[in-house]
Amino acid sequence: MAVVEVRQLEKSFKGKEAVKGLDFELQRGKVIALLGPNGAGKTTTLRMLSGLLKPTKGTIRFSETNENEDIRNHIGFLPQYPSFHSWMTGKEFLIYVGQLAHLSKDEAQERANELLEKVGIANAANQRIGKYSGGMKQRLGIAQAMIHQPQLLMLDEPVSSLDPIGRREVLQLMEELKEQTTILFSTHILGDAEEICDDLLLMHNGKILESGPIKELQIKHQTSLLEIIIEENPETYIDRLKAFESIEDCKLEKGKLLVAVNDMDKARTQILQAALQEKWPLIKFELRRTTLEEMFMKVVSG
Repeated sequence: MAVVEVRQLEKSFKGKEAVKGLDFELQRGKVIALLGPNGAGKTTTLRMLSGLLKPTKGTIRFSETNENEDIRNHIGFLPQYPSFHSWMTGKEFLIYVGQLAHLSKDEAQERANELLEKVGIANAANQRIGKYSGGMKQRLGIAQAMIHQPQLLMLDEPVSSLDPIGRREVLQLMEELKEQTTILFSTHILGDAEEICDDLLLMHNGKILESGPIKELQIKHQTSLLEIIIEENPETYIDRLKAFESIEDCKLEKGKLLVAVNDMDKARTQILQAALQEKWPLIKFELRRTTLEEMFMKVVSG
């Protein structure tokens, strides 16, 4: 079931189109990556979804909401560069934002304790935010976005400014939180999207070029490529492999032979028969899975 449906969404600034006719749905209980290079329109899209920016055209419809209902009750949003009252403790801050979200003081306090535990900073609950690390602040930011139990949690580049340890902690937290809510996060870091997302929205120059489950998209853009590792002198096997009519090209990359084929079944049979008969020192032979980076470059280049 879709949490939100977006139809023909557009945004222009002084006549220049930043977002161009977006159509997509976000499915409940998924982690969705809004992936694209800097300037693709990701932040503008999130700001429209969060109600912070009015679309030039198009509609955004949340499930279980009336047409004129305030959508802020159903969403949580963490901007790329969140700001906090550094003189407050983490717990004080969450109680404060909970009351802003119309929770009673008791409800806000209970929810604050629950979330501090959930995001892993309960031991720093009474510490001033000014002394938090970058990773702790991002965790606190996610907690404040979750304070009112939203249907959709939106995170703008949540790990781009973190060190490797902080990045790992936040990615693990996002993986855990999808059991409670749908998560949409923007990123230009391909590895992060590939690691934790279920679905993908691939954005470039203000348009969604591809969307859907990441595994299905990888299959769709799968290239017919074999990866072969030979123990000794792999470069001497390039011409031998190119001699097969089922093979279009072969190159050596970081000690691996990457073999482009036009007939996978035939190439597999020919190569394995040759390796057996000629006693190749074969270590690895497998169909190479298309990486997100390869898929991204293929789609963007047209």
